[in-house]
Amino acid sequence: MAQPFELPDFYVPYPARLNPHLEHARSHTRDWARAMGMLEGSGVWEPDDLESHDYALLCAYTHPDCDAEALALVTDWYVWVFFFDDHFLEVFKRTQDREGGKAYLDRLPAFMPMDLADGFPEPTNPVEAGLADLWARTVPSMSADWRARFAESTRNLLNESLWELSNINEGRVANPVEYIEMRRKVGGAPWSAGLVEYAARAEVPEAVSGTRPLRVLRDSFSDGVHLRNDLFSYEREIGEEGELSNGVLVLETFLGCGTQEAADRVNDLLTSRLQQFENTVLTELPGLFAEHGLGPEECVRVLAYAKGLQDWQSGGHEWHLRSSRYMNQGGAAAGAGAPAFAVPTGLGTSAADIRLTAGLGGLRKFTHTPHRAVGPSELPEFHLPFTGGLNPHLPAARRNLVDWSHRTGLLRPEPGVPGSDLWTEEMLVDFDFALCSAAIDPDATPGELDLSAAWLAWGTYADDYYPAVFGRARDLAGARRCTERLAALMPVDGDIAPAPDPDSALERGLADLWQRTTAGMSAEDRRAFRTTVDDMTGAWLWELDNQAQHRIPDPVDYIEMRRLTFGADLTMGLARLEHGRELPAEVLASGSITALENAAADFGGLMNDVYSYRKEIEYEGELHNAVLVVEAFLDCDQPRALGIVADLMNGRMRQFEHIVGHELPVLCEDLGLGAAERAALDAYVGELRDWLVAIRTWHEGTRRYGEEDLRRHRAARVPAVPALSYGPTGLGTSAARVRELIR
Repeated sequence: MAQPFELPDFYVPYPARLNPHLEHARSHTRDWARAMGMLEGSGVWEPDDLESHDYALLCAYTHPDCDAEALALVTDWYVWVFFFDDHFLEVFKRTQDREGGKAYLDRLPAFMPMDLADGFPEPTNPVEAGLADLWARTVPSMSADWRARFAESTRNLLNESLWELSNINEGRVANPVEYIEMRRKVGGAPWSAGLVEYAARAEVPEAVSGTRPLRVLRDSFSDGVHLRNDLFSYEREIGEEGELSNGVLVLETFLGCGTQEAADRVNDLLTSRLQQFENTVLTELPGLFAEHGLGPEECVRVLAYAKGLQDWQSGGHEWHLRSSRYMNQGGAAAGAGAPAFAVPTGLGTSAADIRLTAGLGGLRKFTHTPHRAVGPSELPEFHLPFTGGLNPHLPAARRNLVDWSHRTGLLRPEPGVPGSDLWTEEMLVDFDFALCSAAIDPDATPGELDLSAAWLAWGTYADDYYPAVFGRARDLAGARRCTERLAALMPVDGDIAPAPDPDSALERGLADLWQRTTAGMSAEDRRAFRTTVDDMTGAWLWELDNQAQHRIPDPVDYIEMRRLTFGADLTMGLARLEHGRELPAEVLASGSITALENAAADFGGLMNDVYSYRKEIEYEGELHNAVLVVEAFLDCDQPRALGIVADLMNGRMRQFEHIVGHELPVLCEDLGLGAAERAALDAYVGELRDWLVAIRTWHEGTRRYGEEDLRRHRAARVPAVPALSYGPTGLGTSAARVRELIR
C-alpha cells in the first residue's frame, strides 16, 4: 500500500545528539519489561515488538546528557506509557468497552501516592505493576510540587483516553482547537516535559511553574511533539487502528482538503509552535526572572529545562525516522531528494539546511503593514441554535451607565496622559453595553444589571486604554506598573495592606466595581474572581509585547489568549460563583466543563474578531484579530480567512452542543450527581447559553463597528484632521504616515 502522503520538510533547528549509555538502557529496559509482565503472555507485546520499537533509542536521543541510571529509569517510563497505550487499545478501544476502560483507569491514581509511606494497592496487571515500580524509583529525588504536577499530567494522559474512546464510538472527528487541547492530555507530552525536569536535573521552581511563560514552553513543546507524531503515525493510526485522533485527519476534515495539503498544514502549525517556543524563551523568560526575583541557580534550572525540551524535539524527530512503529519512508525529512545547493549531511546536520529553518510563515508574522485599507466584510452565517430574552430594566441601565461613566471619569481625558481621550458620551451610548448585560441575564435585578453593564464598560474601556496609552508609546514598563496598581485595588483578605487610592478613571472604575461586586463574597470567591480580572489585564500586556515586536501571534497562542483578552473568563466567572457553590469541585474542574467553557469563550471572542476586523486592522493598526492571524498563517486573502474563522466558530458551537448532549450526562453518571446538583449544572449551562446569545445580540445591536460609526467616532476625537490615504507604504514606513501621528 502506497504512503498516504509525502513527508514534509520539518523545522529541526537543533542538532540531535545520542546519549552514550544507550546499550545499557536497552538491556535494562528489556529485563524490566519482562519482569513487569509486558512481554511473553501479555497479549499485547512480544519481545520482538519491544526490540523493533526501540524506546531506549528514543530516550537516548531525547535525553542525550543524563547518566546511565537516569536514562534507564526514563526509558522504563516510556516503555510503560507505550505499553499502556497499546494495552488500552487492545482491551478497551477495539472492543469499545467504555465502562471497563473507566474502571481500569480509576484504579491507576492509587499507584501514585504523594507520600510513599502510604503504599500501593496490589497490582493486577502489567500497567499497575509498572506504575508502582516507576513511581517508587522516581519521586524520592523530586519535590512535592513536582510530584503533584507529574501525577496530574499522568492522570490526564490516562483518563483522557476515554475521550478518544468516546470519539471512536461516535465516529466523530474533533475540531482543530478541541483537538490541540485534548491531544496535550492524551498524547502525553506534558508528561514528557515532567520527565525532562527529572532527567536534566532541572526542576522548575515552584514560584514560576504556573506562569504563562512556563505554560507556553510546556504547551508549545507538547504541540510540537504531538503534531510531529501525527505526521509519522497517520498511516498506522488511520489505516490500521481506525483512530480519529490525528491532526492530519482533523485538518483534512476541517479544511475539506486532500491528505497531502492537510499534512503540509500540520507541518506549518508544528513549525509555528516551535517558533513560539523560541520566542517565549527569548522575550518572556528574562522578564519572568526579574519579576519573580529568581536567583542564578533557579534561572539556570529554567534554562536547562528549556534546553531539555529542545533536545527532546530534535531527538524525537530522529527516533521517528528510525522506529518501525511509524511511516518514515520517502520525503525530504527522511532523506529523499537533495537540496539545490551544497549543505552538510549526516546525523545532526539538519539545522544547516536553510530549507528547514527559513520559514516564510514565520517571516510573515513580522511583515504586516498596519492600517491597510480592508473595506467592509460580508458577515458569514453563524451557527447559534439558542434564543434568549432581554431584561426589562434595560432603559434604566442605559441611563445609569452614562451617569456612572461620568462619575468615574471614563468620558474625559486624563490630564497629562496622551491617548486617554478615548470615549465621548455619544460613543458610550452607541456602544450600548447595557444591551449585552440585559441579554446575559434577562432576570437580573436593576442593581445587578447596572453592575454587569459597568463591568462590560470598564473592561472595554481598559482594553481600549492599554494600546492607546501604552502601546503607541511602547511604554511596556508603564503598562506593567498600571497592571500592578489595578491588582492592588482588588483586596482579597481583610488582613492585607489597604488598597491604594485610585488616581485615574481606570482605577476609580475598578475600585468601585470591586467593592460593589465582592462585598458579600467569601475570601475564596473573591480570590477566584480576582484571578479572572488579573488574567485579563495580564493578557493585555501580552498584546503590548507582541505590538512592540510587530508580531502577529501564533494561531494556537492567539486562540488561548483571546479567551482572556476578550474578558470571557470574567463575565463567565460571575455565573460560576453563583452556581459553583451547588456543584462538587470535581464537576467544575472536569475536562468536560473546561471544554464547554472554552468552546463558548472561543465562539464569543471569534465573533468579536469578525465584527471588529475593519476597526482593528484599518483604523487601529492592530495585530490581534483571528482573521488576520489566519491570513498570515495560511498566506491567504481576507475572504478565505474569514470563512475559516467562521467554520471554526461553528465547529466550536457544535462541540458545545456535543458536550451538553453527550459528555455532561456521562459526567453526571460517572460522578453520581443527585437531582439538586444536576439542576445546578443545568442552570450553569443555561447561563452559558444566555452569554452566547448576548454576545450575538450585542454585536448585532452595537454601533461600535459599522463603517459609518467608525468614521463618526474618529471625527469626534480628531475633528479637524482628515485621515490621509497617501504617502509611503510598506515595511518600516509607518512613522512617515501623518495619520498615525494624529491618532
